[in-house]
Amino acid sequence: MGTASLTIDLPALIANWRALDAMTSCETGATVKANGYGLGAEKVARALAQAGARTFYVAMAEEGTIIRQALGPDPKICVFSGHMRGDTDMIADMQLIPMLNSVEQLTRHLEALPGHPFGVQLDTGMNRLGLEPAEWAALREIVLPQNPVLVMSHLACADEPEHPMNARQLATFHEMTDGISTPRSLAATGGILLGPEYHFDMCRPGVGLYGGAPFSDATPVAYLDLPVIQIRDVEEGETVGYSNTWTAKRMSRIATVSSGYADGLIRAMGPNASLRFGADICPIVGRISMDLITVDVTDLTEEPRALSILDDKQTVETLADAAGTIGYEILTSLGGRYSRRYVTG
Repeated sequence: MGTASLTIDLPALIANWRALDAMTSCETGATVKANGYGLGAEKVARALAQAGARTFYVAMAEEGTIIRQALGPDPKICVFSGHMRGDTDMIADMQLIPMLNSVEQLTRHLEALPGHPFGVQLDTGMNRLGLEPAEWAALREIVLPQNPVLVMSHLACADEPEHPMNARQLATFHEMTDGISTPRSLAATGGILLGPEYHFDMCRPGVGLYGGAPFSDATPVAYLDLPVIQIRDVEEGETVGYSNTWTAKRMSRIATVSSGYADGLIRAMGPNASLRFGADICPIVGRISMDLITVDVTDLTEEPRALSILDDKQTVETLADAAGTIGYEILTSLGGRYSRRYVTG
């Protein structure tokens, strides 16, 4: 097989959800946007629903449609981008809950779909989505009688527990929402880890479900094995790959594996990343190209048929560090060409 094999461990995903849920005394939903963080939204959502999740979060209405078709009529599906122009029929037909972000969205929703469930997103300092404090102060007595199902905000620095922004946003959220009877939500994965004062009535973990930081106790969910296409001998002094960036300092054995930056293995990680063969570490040599990666296997005692780049030792965070990015980008970039296998038990 010329395509790489991506294995998704659904019991590990469920274990991560249950571990995060156990840290709270409120409802714990699940964020499954971006195709379930790259791992397959339908399969991920079904596994989380089986584990007990009853509220799911997506970025846009089209993603909500996929989750509704996978899960049926019962779960709540909330859309972070709110009620966008042209989404009215989809929101109504798929029974989606838009998290309204602006005066324009509030007007659109209440006029087009009176009585249809909605939530409200507030800006507590991230300056990305949501009603600002002055807007909310002017509108809350109009909006709250319409019975929103949730009022939420989002933390900008939750992955840095000591950052003063966390306390500032928590205080602002209290100022904007204390005294209302509507359920409230502030915490995603990082917010859960900050402690119960951030939990309110609903938590909505995302990256921690899939094995990413800041949930350091997460069980790895994604495993990626790259097939070896060819192994060649390279003489001392010969170069490998584009732009001659790597020169052999000894007689070397170089394996070429199938995958590259077209598959989400970011070019920038090349100089700092390795692949693994069991317990043996095999450094990447030369540049990662679109479809191929070259790897030094000189010290192996047998010729590998495949090498792993994601496993229980080298996680998405390891690759993220090598690429100078975050685990979210590694997960959501995992390519569509992979042969996917789901472990279910």
